[in-house]
Amino acid sequence: MKYNRLFSLALGAMLTVSAVGQEKEVLRLSLDEAQQYALEHNASMQNADLDMKKAELERWKTLSSMLPQVRTGFDYQNMCGYTMNFGGGRSMMSMIPDTILVGGVPVPITIPGAEEASSTESGGIAMNPNGTFSVTASIALTGAQIVGTLLQDISMQMTDINRQQTAQQTRSNVKNIYVSILVMQQTVGLLDSSLANLERLAATAQASVDVGAAEQVDADKLQVQVASMKSSINSSKRSLQALRNSMLLQLGADVDADFELTTPVDQILSVDNATQLLGRGFDLTKNYNYQLLEQSENLARRNVTMAYMDFTPTLSAYYQYSAKTYFGRDEGFNMTPPNMVGASLTLPLFTSGTRTANVKSAKIALQESVNSRRQAEDGLRVQYNQLCYDLASALETYDIQSRNLDVTRRVFDNLTEKYRYGRASSLEVTNASTDIISAQSSYIQAVMSVISAQTALEDLINVE
Repeated sequence: MKYNRLFSLALGAMLTVSAVGQEKEVLRLSLDEAQQYALEHNASMQNADLDMKKAELERWKTLSSMLPQVRTGFDYQNMCGYTMNFGGGRSMMSMIPDTILVGGVPVPITIPGAEEASSTESGGIAMNPNGTFSVTASIALTGAQIVGTLLQDISMQMTDINRQQTAQQTRSNVKNIYVSILVMQQTVGLLDSSLANLERLAATAQASVDVGAAEQVDADKLQVQVASMKSSINSSKRSLQALRNSMLLQLGADVDADFELTTPVDQILSVDNATQLLGRGFDLTKNYNYQLLEQSENLARRNVTMAYMDFTPTLSAYYQYSAKTYFGRDEGFNMTPPNMVGASLTLPLFTSGTRTANVKSAKIALQESVNSRRQAEDGLRVQYNQLCYDLASALETYDIQSRNLDVTRRVFDNLTEKYRYGRASSLEVTNASTDIISAQSSYIQAVMSVISAQTALEDLINVE
């Protein structure tokens, strides 16, 4: 018994330690911390960073094509004992003179392996195994390569703008969900408080019915209102959980992680900041969409230059070093030069109008880009005016709904107090509880409208 008890205590201690070790870490995040966490862990943001690295590599690939290219190789040949024979028993050596005149003086010619070659039965040349080691350095320059490097620079700039735009969208999404969670938490708290009051009133009404001081229908009405309030609370909690799941996705955190939001709604929802935003003005050049259109126009302009580059020549040059080695007894007949240098200049003359058509097509694409940018300028200005109107309207609605919620709550508290002393009917209390649920819903919508309109305007004018 004693050992069993000790074993049970030890097992309980181990389970307790294991449970403590498995407690989930709670992320305590302010709004700024949540946005920064998302920028570091969000999958879309990580892909945007990878796109930037990929654009840098593509630019280097284009640039490296303009730099010297060096190749090396080794070539081995073995003709399996073959002997070169010129027919009729006449060897190649017999075709070579014994001497040559150099400045009028006869100079004897000596070829390694000549004696062995002449002593062969057929009078041919033995083809000994050989290997050749070579190193070749080459370079080729065209106008298209130079323009292609400039195109890659523009592509990198566009990729960087896309990355910044993704970061902006990530911060905005986190802010919207952050505020939604805080507002929904407030709503659940307010509904819980109203539910507690209704449950006390329902209990009081039922007690009055039991002593014959009230009718059952009055108590039933309050019970129905209690059930309706509970349903609203459960619906709000489900919405809150959905928002928390969305926040985890935006943060890029583990789906089983837990977090706590530390920045209050009042600190995020600043009416003064929103009002100042309305008078800030709009600089088109700071808008990311407009910047992309500008870069697209620059890209189209470079494509016109690229089309003209088909008319330019291609310059290439190379240097080759070769070292040939024979693996037989003799050196053999070596006709491979050790060093070789070459250059060429190629100019296209006639392509049946293809190059001219490419130039015209590139110019048309450029004009389309210019037209798109000009149209976007007008569209962005109209969008700015509309977003300013939406924000001003949302601020007015928020002010009205804030006061309405305060009045509705005070009316509900006043009626519940009167009902306790028999100076208000159950119908008035029921209507008041319905009004407070409606007022809270309208308040949530007003808060989210302000945050959404303010965030959209900040994104448009690119507020840092």
